[in-house]
Formats: sequence, C-alpha cells, structure tokens
Amino acid sequence: MVARDEELEAIKQQKVLEIMQSRASSKTANGEPVVLTDQTFEQTIEKTPIVVVDFWAAWCGPCRMVAPIIDQLAKEYEGRVTFGKLNVDENPMVANAFQIHSIPSLLIFKSGKLVDGLVGAAPKHLIESRITPYIGSKA
Repeated sequence: MVARDEELEAIKQQKVLEIMQSRASSKTANGEPVVLTDQTFEQTIEKTPIVVVDFWAAWCGPCRMVAPIIDQLAKEYEGRVTFGKLNVDENPMVANAFQIHSIPSLLIFKSGKLVDGLVGAAPKHLIESRITPYIGSKA
C-alpha cells in the first residue's frame, strides 16, 4: 500500500510540474514574464536562448517598482528575450544557488549560462543596456 501511495504521489508531482511548465510556456507567447520556480528554473534557462530573471519578493518595495518595467520589457522583447520572475521567499533553492542576498536582482542568461546581472531597482534604460548586447550575439 505504501509503494502505491508513493507512486501516486510521484505521478501527482509530475503532473503539477507539467501544468506549471505549460503555464510558463503560454505566458512567454503572450509577451508576459514567465513565473519561475525551483522546479522549472533550470529547464527554462536551458531551453530558452536569452532569459532575464527577476528575483523578487512580495514585501519588497523596490521589487514592486521594477515589476512594471519587467512587464513592459517582456512585451517589447517578445520573441527575442524571455523574462522570468522568481519569488525568493517561495523558491529558496535557486535564490541560494545564485547567492541572491539583495532584491530586486536581475540575472541574464544566454544559452543556459549566466552572462550578466544587476542588483537594485534599475530604470528601464539601464536594464535594456545590459540586455541588448546579448541579442543576436554568439556566446
């Protein structure tokens, strides 16, 4: 009976992961940031050519200032750059892996590799200036 319960739990976890991944994919197509989790982070970074990840938390005032900028950039760069949002309170594994100690923090990944980052509430033009060198370049 215990083995069957474990098997059902594994199937349930796989289905939840599939649903989360499908939601992430559909948001990318709509020009909206992808909601990333500890479970979906690595796959999204590896399968997407350029990803900008916004590490944030609900209680963070500067994070709320950056959020509309990320939403706007996701629309403007749709099809060229994927923007992701990772809540550090809900997903501590990824935040710890990248030693995120200050939020908001933006990390830029190209071809699955970390290539640049920015800490703090940066204005749109500064964020864009950090992203544009990676669009269309080989890394």
